[in-house]
Amino acid sequence: MQIEFSAQEQQALEHERYHHPHPCVQRKMEVVWLKSLGKPEPEISQIANVSLTTVYRYLASYRAGGIEKLKEVTFYRPQSDLAEHKQKIETYFLDHPPVTMKEAAHQLETLTGIKRSEPQVSQFLKGLGIKRRKVGMLPAKADPEKQARFKQEQLEPLLAAAKQGEKKSTL
Repeated sequence: MQIEFSAQEQQALEHERYHHPHPCVQRKMEVVWLKSLGKPEPEISQIANVSLTTVYRYLASYRAGGIEKLKEVTFYRPQSDLAEHKQKIETYFLDHPPVTMKEAAHQLETLTGIKRSEPQVSQFLKGLGIKRRKVGMLPAKADPEKQARFKQEQLEPLLAAAKQGEKKSTL
């Protein structure tokens, strides 16, 4: 089936094949633009480095909706069931950070009724921007008296000054 292209459509295709922000759309525009020049489909397939089936699919898409139809980018992007509870989860975990992923998975199940494994929970929370924090350890030879003195003489005055908005020299 032959497609008729107006001079305005050809001009729009030529422009969009280089200036559209999405590379997949640029490729679609290139294929249809080559067709508007009268090139046969097998040659278009070779020039654009796409399969012949893809060329036919792009042309059918153009016939169905014109340039606007070619601009559509439709990728399958599955959404987690937890996505609809995103705000509630984020607020809860920022106020009540879990100690372990096991605890986070349990809290998620309690909040939403959706059960997920620990790696899935970790990935979901990472996507929300909630980072996993590892607990630091005290050295085996730590001196409790020295730590208490440091806390009382240096750390507590700095914390008090910070609460009042003052600046003091650092540790």
